Amino acid sequence: MAGTTLDIESIIHPDILATEIANKWMEWNSFRSKWLEEKKELRNYLYATSTKTTSNAILPWSNTTTTPKLTQISDNLHANYMATLFPQNKWMKWEALDKESGTKLKRDIIQAYMDNKIRQSNFTSVASKLVQDYIIFGNCFATVEFEKTFRKKADGEQVLDYVGPRIVRISPYDIVFNPTASSFDKTPKIIKSIMTLGEVKKFMDDSGNTSYQAIFDKMVYARNAVKGGDGDVSKGNAYTADGFTDIKNYYDSNYVEILTFYGDLYDYSNSTLLRDRIISVVDRAYILENVEQPAWSGKAPIFSAGWRERPDNLYAMGPLDNLVGMQYRIDHLENLKADVFDQIAYPITKIRGDVEDFDYAPGSRIYMGEEGDVAYLVPDATALNADFQIRALEDKMEEMAGAPRQAMGIRTPGEKTAFEVEQLQNSASRIFEHKAAHFERVFLEPALNAMLELSTRNLDMVDNIEVVDPNSGATVFRQIKKEDISGNGKIVPMGARHFAEKARRVQSLSTLWQLKSTDPSVAAHLSGKRFAQILAEELQEPDLFGENIAVKEQMETQMASQDQEADMMEQMQIAAENGL
Repeated sequence: MAGTTLDIESIIHPDILATEIANKWMEWNSFRSKWLEEKKELRNYLYATSTKTTSNAILPWSNTTTTPKLTQISDNLHANYMATLFPQNKWMKWEALDKESGTKLKRDIIQAYMDNKIRQSNFTSVASKLVQDYIIFGNCFATVEFEKTFRKKADGEQVLDYVGPRIVRISPYDIVFNPTASSFDKTPKIIKSIMTLGEVKKFMDDSGNTSYQAIFDKMVYARNAVKGGDGDVSKGNAYTADGFTDIKNYYDSNYVEILTFYGDLYDYSNSTLLRDRIISVVDRAYILENVEQPAWSGKAPIFSAGWRERPDNLYAMGPLDNLVGMQYRIDHLENLKADVFDQIAYPITKIRGDVEDFDYAPGSRIYMGEEGDVAYLVPDATALNADFQIRALEDKMEEMAGAPRQAMGIRTPGEKTAFEVEQLQNSASRIFEHKAAHFERVFLEPALNAMLELSTRNLDMVDNIEVVDPNSGATVFRQIKKEDISGNGKIVPMGARHFAEKARRVQSLSTLWQLKSTDPSVAAHLSGKRFAQILAEELQEPDLFGENIAVKEQMETQMASQDQEADMMEQMQIAAENGL
């Protein structure tokens, strides 16, 4: 199975190992150059304020307006994905795999702990950015970390601010892997991060690892040597760091590039295999850390989801990738139309013979000799009929992205028959439902369980979390130890699945109601009251249902109408008595 290890010359020699990892970053990064170019063009259109920054800039039109259709589709998809994945506060549950882990107490504690950490760590804010990556890049990446943070009180006392797991987004630009590997889980990965020299020093000091000081001294010496003009720094002076013109520019910046390798290493010089390593390389020259993956699963806690997966290529496509050409066409037609409108309002002037200078304005006078003449060139107005083509392109873009306006909650009455709208909604819902459930299953679920696993490994103190007292309904604090959240089971997100099931139930209820209205034999056996109650529950609109609420509202309407008639009769009687 190809692509599951990184084969190098020597694991033992740190200089060789650092160089091999740095070279592998450059190699794997070069493999995706076409993908990076495609994403650059897409992002140019997404964030364009005019066509000057897009490929439409080569067209000869004077107008440079961009119609942000791609942006609208992206925003609609993002809003609906978030509403689907996180429909309410309680969007995940604990599923136990044995009796001991399935007690109500254990379930309530684990779910309360995760609910607290999700809220306190701003999980949904990070998830929102990851969903954007899922849409724009077609790929999203994240890891999880366990951290303790402190804050300083007014009197200078340090108090605990947050202890627990946190999800961390990895930019798609900052991670590389073997794109031809059989799966993302099995391929080695390299993640790039940037820190200042001061931040690296702080990290090393806080770690308590005295061996880091020698590495830091080498980093400082190399920078000082380059700044002092010494050309013989190290073998690292031949490389160019990403984002910098040369090694001197990189060293002068005081930024530090850190490449972190995750995966298996094979030393072909002595046939040695090291499994599940984490290796950090600074300046593409020095090994900062080389340790075994501490996770109980043995796998690197790096998670990924692809929107449209491709065989033999781990870089998936996104819902917007195939739409760039159509966005180009829309901008092309819109600016062509605008230019024609401008030429109609301000036509090109053709002047023959002796004509005095004149201002082109309403009511202006033009003086010319006997041989003089002024005429206007009338442009071809065919382009003004492009609206139909533009609308067809917009509809096609929405449909291909799985985001037609009817399915995204944007109503367009009269444009399609009820049957056509229903078919479009069903088709789009299937695509949308599948992609949301895929994100939930392959990304959210393993990330959430990694967060819980981190806590069961690293929680070395008593933590206080908020829980709701089942008897009083009041919010109280409960002390939690790692034993309380340890169990045989898993966290399961239920947002997308809940959405899909609810949509199907509501659709089934609607069909049943239509059958009740048309078939008396069926209507006789269906409870209208229970039907209304279930529908209100499914839609999460409790105010829709009430005991005989329609009868009460009808009586109120009748009483109000009767009162109004009585008032009118009284007024007419008074008017008659007064002779009016």
